[in-house]
Amino acid sequence: MATKKAWRNNEKNKMLMFLETKIKLPIVKPSANTQTNVSALIEQQADCRNAVALCKQGRLKEALNILLLMDGKGIGIESHTYVCLLQRFCNKEALPEGKLVHAHIIQTGTKCSEIYMSNTLFIMYIKCGNLREARRAFAEMPTRNVVSWTAMMGAYARIGQSEEALVLYYQMKRTGIEPNHFTFASVLPAVASLAALEQGYVQNGNVEEALRLFGKMPERNVVSLTIVIAGFAQVGCVDEGLALFQKMPGRDVASWNAMIAGYAQNGRLGDAMKLFEIMPEQNVVSWTVMITGYVQSRCVDEALELFDKMPERNVVSWTAMVAGLAQNGRMYEALKLFEKMPERDVVSWNAMIAGYVQTGLCEEALNLFRRMPERDVFSWTAMITGYAQSGHVDEALRLFQEMPERNVVSWTAMISGYSQNGLFDEAVLLFQQMQLTGVMPRTNTFASILPACANLAALEYGKEMHEDIIRNGFQSDEFVGNALIDMYAKCGSIEKACKVFNNLPRRDVVSCTAMIGGYAMHGYSKEALQLFEQMLHAGINPNHVTFVGVLSACCHSGLVDDGWQYFNCMKQYYHITPTMDHYCCMVDLLGRAGHLNEAQDFVNKMPVKPNAAVLGSLLGACRIHINVELAERVAECLFELDPENAAPYVLLSNIYAAACRWDGMEKVRRIMKERRVRRKPGCSWIEVNKRVSVFLVGEITSTNIKDMYKVGEFSWEHNGSSICA
Repeated sequence: MATKKAWRNNEKNKMLMFLETKIKLPIVKPSANTQTNVSALIEQQADCRNAVALCKQGRLKEALNILLLMDGKGIGIESHTYVCLLQRFCNKEALPEGKLVHAHIIQTGTKCSEIYMSNTLFIMYIKCGNLREARRAFAEMPTRNVVSWTAMMGAYARIGQSEEALVLYYQMKRTGIEPNHFTFASVLPAVASLAALEQGYVQNGNVEEALRLFGKMPERNVVSLTIVIAGFAQVGCVDEGLALFQKMPGRDVASWNAMIAGYAQNGRLGDAMKLFEIMPEQNVVSWTVMITGYVQSRCVDEALELFDKMPERNVVSWTAMVAGLAQNGRMYEALKLFEKMPERDVVSWNAMIAGYVQTGLCEEALNLFRRMPERDVFSWTAMITGYAQSGHVDEALRLFQEMPERNVVSWTAMISGYSQNGLFDEAVLLFQQMQLTGVMPRTNTFASILPACANLAALEYGKEMHEDIIRNGFQSDEFVGNALIDMYAKCGSIEKACKVFNNLPRRDVVSCTAMIGGYAMHGYSKEALQLFEQMLHAGINPNHVTFVGVLSACCHSGLVDDGWQYFNCMKQYYHITPTMDHYCCMVDLLGRAGHLNEAQDFVNKMPVKPNAAVLGSLLGACRIHINVELAERVAECLFELDPENAAPYVLLSNIYAAACRWDGMEKVRRIMKERRVRRKPGCSWIEVNKRVSVFLVGEITSTNIKDMYKVGEFSWEHNGSSICA
C-alpha cells in the first residue's frame, strides 16, 4: 500500500514539474481566507463561460490563460469547466493542452470525485493516442461505471490487444457492473480477432466465444443488435452478422444499412445489392453505403449509375461519389461533379485535394487549397503529403511550418516525407521534436520513422523506439512489426529481427519478405529459403520484392540451379515480370559461381537494356575470376552509361593489376585524369549516444574527429603502441 502511495505521489510530482516548465504564468493556490461573495461568484461564472467559449473557437492557449488568471485571483474553478475544456481538447486531439489541464487539476487539489470528470480525463488520453496515460488515469479513478470500462476496452480492441480487452471485460463483471450494448460492441470484435492471433494467417473470428458473450447481453433491442452486427462485420464475420440480422424481431433502416455496409466492406457487393433491393425502405444513407462499397471495389461506373438513380442526395452522398472518382484517378469527372455540388463542406474539398495529390497533380491541388473557404488539419496534411511524395520537401516543410495547428497525422506526414526522400537525419530530428511538443506517436508514425533508423544503422535509437512501441501497446500492429524486422536486419541484429517476426500475431507477405531479405543479407541462405517455402505452404503469395530476397539468398550460397528455378517460377507461375533487381541478382549469382559466359549470354538476352547495377555485377564477377577480356567490354559500356562514376574505372584497374597488366592499369588511371573522374572517399560511421556520426577518409573537420583521435590514441597506448608508429 505504501509503495502504491509513493508511486502516486511521484506521478503527481511529475505532472507538477511538467506544469511548471510549460506554463509561463504564475500559479497561485486559492487562499484559505478568500471570502466567496456574489461578485466573486459572478466573476467565476463569467470566466468559466469565457474559457469554454474560447475553446469552442479553437483558441486553446487563451482558454488556458483564463484558467490560470482565475487561479491567480483566488477564484475556484468548477469541475464543469474542466470537463468542457478536456472535451474540446479531446476533439482537437490537443494532447499538450489536455495534459496542462490535468496538471492544473492536480496542482489546485481538485478532486476527481465526479465520475463524469474522471471519464472525460482518461477518454481525452485515449482519443489523443496516449494509451499509457489513459490506463494510468483509469487505474487511479476512485469509482468506475460502465462507460469507463467500455471506453478502456474499446481502446485496447482498436489497437489489436484483444486479450487485454477481454481481461478488462471479466474484471468489470467481477466488480458487479453489468455491460450494456456499447460494451458488447467493443468486446465482440476483440473476441472475434483472437482467432486471428491463434491461427496466424487466417482471420475468421472466434465465433463461439463471441456468441456466448452475446447471449449474456442483458438487453437486446434493435439498437444493440445493430451495433453487434456492425462489430461482426468489422472483423469479417459477415455470415455471423447475417444470422443475427435474420433473427431480429424487428428491423429498422439502420439495421438494414449496417448489414449492407458489412457486405460492402468485405467485398460481397452482390449480396449487398440483393439486400439493398429488398429493403422495405431506403434512405440516403442506404444509397451512400452502396455507392461507397462500389467505389472501394473500384466499380466506379456502377457507383455512378446508382448515384444517378438516387431520389435525393445530401452533401455526404455527393462527397462519396466525388471521392470515389478522385481515388480512382478520374479527376476530370470528379472536378465536373464537384463543381455541380449544391453545397460543399470541408470533406468535399479535401476529397478533391487528396485526388489531385494521389495523381501527382500538386499545382492543381494547391490552386484548390487556396480557394477553400475553410481548411482543417487534413487539408494541410494532404498538401504536405503531395509535395513530399513528388520530391518537393522544402515546399512540404514550408506548409508544415505555416499550419495553424498540427496533430499526429500531420507530424507523421512530414516525418514520412523526409524518410521517403532519403533525409533520414531530418526525419529522426523531427520525430524527437514531435515528442518534445507532447504529441504521442501512433502506429503509422513508428512505421515511418523506423526505416530512417534502419538506413542510418542507428540500432540503439531503434531499440529505444521498440521500447516505446511496447509501452504504447503497438507491438501487435503488422506495419510496425514489419518495420521493426527491417530495422533490426539492416542494423545487423538478425536475432532481434527473428524474435520480432516470431512474435507477430499475423504474418503477411510484407513481414515474410522482410525476414527473408534479412536472412539473405546476413548470409543465412538456408533459413531464407526455408521461410520462403513455409510462406508458400501457408498460402501467402510472394511479390517481386520477395523474389529479390530469395535470389540474393541463392547468390550468397552459390545455388545456381535453385536460382534458375526460382527465377523461372517467378515468371511462369506467379506472372511477375522481372525488374532490374532480379536481373542483377541472377547476373551476380552466375558470375560469382564462375559461369561468366552464361552470365554474359543472360545479359545479352535481357528484354530491356541493362543498367549500371547489372553491368556492375558482371564486372565484379570478372574481378573475382580475373577475366580481363570480358571486363574491358563491360567497363566500356559502364563508362558510356555513367562516365562520372569512378567505381568501374577502379574495378577495371584492379583487374589489370591482378592480371599483372601494369600498362592497362596505367592507361585507366590516365583516362580517369583526362576525364576528371574523382574517386569518392571511403567512409565509416559509428553510433554514439543514439547519434550516428559519419567519418570520411582524410576528414579533419568533423565536430567529433578530435574525440575520435583521442579514443584512437587511448586504444593504441593500451596495446603498447603509438598511433603514429
